[in-house]
Amino acid sequence: MRDWLSHRVAATPDAEALVLADSGESLTYADLDARAEELASRFAGLGIEPGDHLAVVLGNRAAYVALVHAAMRLGVRLVPCSDRLTAAELAPKLAAADATALVCGDDTEAVAVEAALGGGGREGGGDADSDPDDPAATGWRSVDGFEPARVDDRPADAAEVAASSDSPVPVVSLDDPADDRVVGVEAAPDGEVPEVRWGRGDTLVMLFTSGTTGSPKLVPLTVGNVLASATASAFRLGVLPEDRYLATLSLHHTGGIMPLYRATLYGTSVVLRESFDPGGAVDDIRRYDATGVSLVPTMLSRMLDARGTLPDSLRAVLLGGAPAPDALIERCRDYSIPVHPTWGMTEAASQIATARPREAFDRVGTVGRPLLWTDVSVRDEEGATLPAGETGELVVSGPSIAAGYYRDEAATDAALTDDGALRTGDGGYRDEDGYVYVLNRLDDRIISGGENVDPGEVAAALREHPEVDDVAVAGLPDEEWGERVAALVAAADNSELDAASVESFCRERLAGFKIPRTIAFADEIPRTVSGTVERPAVRDLLERAREGDDTATASVGREPADGAGDADGAGSAEQSDGGDESDEE
Repeated sequence: MRDWLSHRVAATPDAEALVLADSGESLTYADLDARAEELASRFAGLGIEPGDHLAVVLGNRAAYVALVHAAMRLGVRLVPCSDRLTAAELAPKLAAADATALVCGDDTEAVAVEAALGGGGREGGGDADSDPDDPAATGWRSVDGFEPARVDDRPADAAEVAASSDSPVPVVSLDDPADDRVVGVEAAPDGEVPEVRWGRGDTLVMLFTSGTTGSPKLVPLTVGNVLASATASAFRLGVLPEDRYLATLSLHHTGGIMPLYRATLYGTSVVLRESFDPGGAVDDIRRYDATGVSLVPTMLSRMLDARGTLPDSLRAVLLGGAPAPDALIERCRDYSIPVHPTWGMTEAASQIATARPREAFDRVGTVGRPLLWTDVSVRDEEGATLPAGETGELVVSGPSIAAGYYRDEAATDAALTDDGALRTGDGGYRDEDGYVYVLNRLDDRIISGGENVDPGEVAAALREHPEVDDVAVAGLPDEEWGERVAALVAAADNSELDAASVESFCRERLAGFKIPRTIAFADEIPRTVSGTVERPAVRDLLERAREGDDTATASVGREPADGAGDADGAGSAEQSDGGDESDEE
């Protein structure tokens, strides 16, 4: 098959494809196709070829939507990355993904340059005395000097990926670049767009789940994975020709990008918001008669607080990324909000199980039955299947499930069962009628506002502080955000370290949603004889600190994330090491 946009524009060229929420501008599929074709031509002119890995660090915008389709037209694997990452967080992801090139905008250029090229560039067009025809002077902005990194040139062994993280990755901006080494896409010559045919087994997009800074896990989702997920979702939620899906989640999440692919397959429309604002999102649903939206519980709660209820144009409020409080589901019932609690993960290309509103109201706590073609079993530690009502690890299989992690054989082997099913890392059970209930995570992953936070990554960043002797990071229950990141710090002798300096240190190394909201201090971190952190004791100290106990000090300040970004996951919510619950759509 060709890229999906070319099939769609042949079928319904005049149908509405995209509405920009901020301006109200509307694009038909013919309009979107023209923009995608122009971008594809420019990237072809830069030497981007089928099979390349095109990393992206952009906020939500119309050009990003066009880029999604341009990548498929070129036969390129798209690698979306969060526009909220620091350079230190982005660099290892580029290495892990074997990025051919990195696409940025004016608001992400500085981070992109530092992560991909190592910083140190010239702004404002370079040295006034330099020769503009000298590639050494103009750097990457000279189109002749643009050298895409070839995937085949990268080390094949996953152990070598970290060693290649210093290799430069050329950067392309969709705006006018400020750094001499960044190529503006408008400066690129038109190239010949190849005739690409996709098979179901071809990798379409590669998305990151939560992972440590040195070894982020990358999920290759095939055309078949995404098609199966889109089909099964349509059967569960229904599709109407006039559907408009409000996109509030960042496009680097499964819950952000999958609506773009699905709308193109369905021939429906997406209303794109640049960022999340509770009241503004409700107003946009009303203004544009949106029929669907993906949210995490925090987002929905804040929207209801801002406007009382949601407009009756909605047919489906897909609620995932974190367990939904019973009170929130009951609130939806009382206001006739068509909430569909869902459980999914990046490795499943989105939903695994989704409850319809009546099921959610009658069986509070369920995420429904599995979607078409997806099998969910509950297994004990030995891998034996457990009967209904018994709690164990939820294990999934089906055509929407990814085959493994990109160039990470160890992680793939750890995630797959002997019969090829995927361990989700989530604990739960199925009742006698087959409904799924997700209870907890089997590891220590934190989900705050729908975003996944790896405690090990936060602890590693804190340990870089010269006055930190030891640290433990855990999640604490939070009424608004589900969980908050909390850190117990053992300061070095004679240190005057305080919570404010710890937070300031974190801001330079971690995305906003990963920064601890509760910071407590102790003489030493509770550990077992073997050196393992005693997490119950750590959480007890952190809880006491949050409550103002005199035996510990705490800083409870900022929210887990800023604005919508914090709820991107619908995030999300990139859940366990085996999956990223924040990425439900």
